Order: sequence, then structure tokens, then C-alpha cells
Amino acid sequence: MPFPVRLRTELQIDSVMLGIVLLLLLGGFVILASASISISENAAGNPFFYLQRQLLAALIGAAAGGMCLFIPMQVWRGLGPLLLFLGLALLVLVLVPGIGYEVNGSRRWVRLGVINLQVSEPARLCFLLYLGGYLVRRNKALREQFTGFLHPMLVLTLACALLLKEPDFGAALVLLATALVMLFVAGARIRDFLVFFSATVLAMAALAVASPYRMKRLTGFLDPWADPFNSGFQLTQSLIAIGRGEWFGVGLGDSVQKLFYLPEAHTDFVFAVFAEEFGLLGSLLLIGLFLALLWRIFRLAMRAASAERYFEAYVAIGIGTWLGLQSFINVGVNMGLLPTKGLTLPLISYGRSSLIVTMICIGLLFRIHHELAVDARPKNRKRGGGR
Repeated sequence: MPFPVRLRTELQIDSVMLGIVLLLLLGGFVILASASISISENAAGNPFFYLQRQLLAALIGAAAGGMCLFIPMQVWRGLGPLLLFLGLALLVLVLVPGIGYEVNGSRRWVRLGVINLQVSEPARLCFLLYLGGYLVRRNKALREQFTGFLHPMLVLTLACALLLKEPDFGAALVLLATALVMLFVAGARIRDFLVFFSATVLAMAALAVASPYRMKRLTGFLDPWADPFNSGFQLTQSLIAIGRGEWFGVGLGDSVQKLFYLPEAHTDFVFAVFAEEFGLLGSLLLIGLFLALLWRIFRLAMRAASAERYFEAYVAIGIGTWLGLQSFINVGVNMGLLPTKGLTLPLISYGRSSLIVTMICIGLLFRIHHELAVDARPKNRKRGGGR
């Protein structure tokens, strides 16, 4: 186990996790500079327009994540109900005409000065922190009563309904899956899951059938070449980019597909550009970094659970599930394994709200590591679970 980085404030940070995050950030800046150069020049007359905006978001995210290092996890647990209200308020606010900002037919953003805040990002974090506290407070009820399972499910259903109203199907899916994993780890009964899954499957099927556009997106990935210039355009261009990369890639900056062939080359489909320029080996290295990050996160969650710090364990599990699932979906969409969802690749894709919230999540993980390291010192007495 590597020695933690000691700051002058006596904070301790997981040096391996920090190194992985920095490598992903650096790789993200490099591929974003390449993928967005033509789009930036066309949109703003500056080839590094989107890179500069992403760098500013990274600075804001680093500052926000750094602040989390100084806030005890017990404070976040106490703020759970307030955070839940804040998250739901954001999801409602974005739907208000004149406040919500619409892009490509979706009302997902609220203007905050120089940044358009995608409200689903902080809202999901708020819900995750609330749920972590609920699982500690009501763990006995969750394990023994349906009402203990029903309460967070009602809140989750409301949040997902608001996300679908934007619409943001991808964010709703990730939030739903993250919450279900947290509930499962906390000991929710299998029969309660079966009831909820049955209702969810029926609701999702009804939504898909009721919307021809949504059904077309859900099934279009099965054979994108059947309609390569319409519903399958994004995916066919993505597959062409990945195929051009072969083993070693065409070289940094030499992607052809990013030159207005591949839509959203700097956001949803940045992995395809990365695969084109760095090839299969580079793509495997990038995926390996994400797997290493997830390993550190879930290892941290196991350490927290072993120390009977269950709130910290649930939060770490939630963050790991969120980042892991979103990364899997993004890569799967780029490779044609999943229907398009409009989700960014964490720490890599252009997306200022996503980057800032992801770095706040990393700051929370560092805080958990610090508290566990402090508790492990012989001079500190061992704290009980469910603080």
C-alpha cells in the first residue's frame, strides 16, 4: 500500500487514486484539444475554445473538491434532507420557462454566469449523499419492512420522472442503477427489488412504445448501417473512427472523423476519436485506468465498511457505481454495444458541469480516505458504526 500524501494541514490523500485521476485528466485535456479543434475554430474562431473552457471548469472543480477535503463526512450526512430538497429543486427549476436553457431539444441547463449548469449532475450527487444517510438511519427498516424500501424509491421515482421530463434518459438510468446498488449493498430484501423491477420494466416499456423517437433510438444501434445517414449516422461514424485506429492509431491530431463527420466528437463520442488516434492499445490503456480508479474506490468502500463507517462506505459505493456505469455506457455507446444515451465519459469528455461534480466526488473520496487514515492511528480511539 503506497504511503499517503501528507499535506501541511495533516490531511492524507490516496496517492494512487490521485495519480490515476491526474492521468485521466491529462489524457482528457490532450484528446479534447485534438477532438474539438475544428469545432472550436468554427464556433468561436479559436481552436482551443473548448479546451480553455474545460481547463477553467477543472480549476473550479479542483477548488470545490479541495473544499470537500476540509468538511467532515458527518456534516454531509447531517445535510442529507437539505441536499435532497436542493436536488429536487434544481430538477424542477430547469423545467421553468425562462430559467431552463434548451439545447438540441432538451431543457437540461441553467445559466450561472459563465457556466451553463447541467442540473442533473449536482442533483444526482445530492441524492447520493441523502441516500447514504438514509441507509444508515433506517437500515433496520430497510432490511425488514417494505416501507423502508418504498420511501427512497418514491423519492427516486420523482427524481427520475423530472429527469425524463427534460428529457435526460441517460442521467435517469444512471441515478436509478446507482441507487439500486446502494440499496442492495445496504441489505434491502430481494422480493422488494422484484416488485420495483417489475413496475420499472413496465413503465420503461410503456415510455418507449409511446414515443416513436425514443424507440428508434433504443433499437437503431442494433443495425446502424440500415440507415447510415439518419438514425444510424452517429454510430456509423463512431465505428468508422474506431476501425481506422487499428492497433496503434493514426496519431495524435490526425483523426479524420472529428472533422465534422462525427457529431459530438468532443463530448459523447470523444472515446471514438481517442480510439482513432491511439488505437486499440491506447483504448485498452484508457479503460485500464478507469478500472484501476474503480478498484481504488471500491477498495476504499470496503475499508470504510470494515471500520463500521457505513455512511462513508455507501457514499464511496455510490460514487464508484456512478462513475463506473457512466464510463461503461459511454464506451458501450461509442462501440455500438448500447443505444445512445447522451452521457459523457468522466474526466475525459467536454462537459463542465460533469467535470466539476466528478472532481467534487473525488474530493469526497479523498476525505473518506483521510478520516479512515486518522482513525487507524493508535492514538485515536476506534469509532462505532452509524455515527
